[in-house]
Amino acid sequence: MLDVLGPGYEATVLPMGHDEEGEVVATLVRRRAAGPSRRAVLYIHGFTDYFFQTHLADHFVAQGFHFYALDLRKYGRSLLPHQTPALVRSMTHYFPEIDEAVRIIREDDGNEVVVVNAHSTGGLIAALWADRVRGTGRVQGLILNSPFLDLNVSAYLRSMADLLIWPLARVPARTVLPLALATAYGRSLHHTFHGEWDYDLAWKPLTGFPVHAVWLSAVRRAQRRLHGGLNVDVPVLVLCADKGLRLRDFAPEAHSADVVLDPDHMARWATRIGGHVTCVRVPGGIHDLVLSAEPVRKQVFGEMDRWTRCHLAGDAYQGNANNP
Repeated sequence: MLDVLGPGYEATVLPMGHDEEGEVVATLVRRRAAGPSRRAVLYIHGFTDYFFQTHLADHFVAQGFHFYALDLRKYGRSLLPHQTPALVRSMTHYFPEIDEAVRIIREDDGNEVVVVNAHSTGGLIAALWADRVRGTGRVQGLILNSPFLDLNVSAYLRSMADLLIWPLARVPARTVLPLALATAYGRSLHHTFHGEWDYDLAWKPLTGFPVHAVWLSAVRRAQRRLHGGLNVDVPVLVLCADKGLRLRDFAPEAHSADVVLDPDHMARWATRIGGHVTCVRVPGGIHDLVLSAEPVRKQVFGEMDRWTRCHLAGDAYQGNANNP
């Protein structure tokens, strides 16, 4: 069916069974390359997010990739009226929709090379998923945009979160943690405030979604699993800003730093993903690097392209006429 982004974008609803809130679905968005190709990129969004970055799709399509994006369960296109946004008890609960998306991309659509491009919490999920499917050939590379590899709090609060992992997992599912709401990032992005981007504020609200105790427990368990070392067997590119900044309210500095996570954490833990990891710090980058100022995002795309040419070269690299 036609996607909300309009002509050129198709959306497929993926039934995912039921959980404690009822019916669950995910949504796969597709934009085809202009010419024949056996290469595809699958984009996975972060927390309080969904796919709307059409310029990202434009870029990969221009490089000869079919472009796909997955709105995970309880996010964006996949959020049903009876559901609590983003509420899951484990990051592994997202694996079935990634499995099905990759099956469609490979088996139904005939792609032989699949690169997963994932942002923030999506980057954490994608790394764990790629570790689970290692040795199967289902994915040929990961491009992680500011992956959520650690909590952006003091060492003391991280240790407290570790002590509370299992107690938090056992509280009622809809228990919300009393955390301060921050608008710095949202106001730096949306065109009605201090940004240049137009997106649905119901699907990506300025203050983010409430943080549920069971969700935080799930995130921390996943992060600790990664810190212990994964064995992802494909090349990985980790991109992050060169600096982080803690802001609750908007300030101009939000346009040139990650005000959500700490890039030093990303650089520290990147090599725990697998044995072949490239980490690039991007000057002036923000949390979602492809939403940075135009000169910065051009650098981000350039880094992606260089990495892709290097690691997907040879027989598997089937470019179009514009990409010999």
